Amino acid sequence: MKYIAPKSGLASFTCPHCGVLARQYHNLCINGQWSDFSPATIEFAKGIPDRDFVIVISKCEHCKKICIWHFDKMAYPNRGSVPSPNPDMPADVKEDYEEAAGIYIQSSRGAAALLRLAIQKLCKHLGGTGENINKDIAAFVSSGLPKKIQQALDLVRVIGNNAVHPGQINTDDPETTEKLFVLLNLIAEHMITMPKQVDEMYADIPEKTRKAIERRDKP
Repeated sequence: MKYIAPKSGLASFTCPHCGVLARQYHNLCINGQWSDFSPATIEFAKGIPDRDFVIVISKCEHCKKICIWHFDKMAYPNRGSVPSPNPDMPADVKEDYEEAAGIYIQSSRGAAALLRLAIQKLCKHLGGTGENINKDIAAFVSSGLPKKIQQALDLVRVIGNNAVHPGQINTDDPETTEKLFVLLNLIAEHMITMPKQVDEMYADIPEKTRKAIERRDKP
């Protein structure tokens, strides 16, 4: 599913409430006066010294829920532009994901460390030991894991490790950490959601056809 990070004034973005890429309707309040989010009002708002007092409300066409912005900084929900977790994530992985989203605005470094923990737990759910992420990824690769998914796993692992043991990667950069949320969703999509959907569809084909396929594939 395509993901577009929420941004004040953007006509469509992925809603942080429902996770759907949907049209957004915006209104702007300056000094207590509400107006349309037009180019003229935006330019006027940019000239105000303290734009934190310029309030923007965006409303999702899909779920009807709102986001509140101090001009271009999201104030509600406090997960900022982080996408919703893949619904097929295991509960304990999703819990770490949501905790990371909850602190992302205050500490992108802390969020990166939590996402690294989420990957460790996800590896265990997928058949790894959950004790050494690097070894688990190597085992997945030997079993045929696609290179791009391996790279996504390693990105979350390496950047998350850097949040705990600082090195050359700037985990204080919110944009870097924000991408880790997207990567974790992509990993869950490939390793959990897609196989689940294929299994469900495969189970719907006639039993006679399935047995013929099984006979064909026997050594």
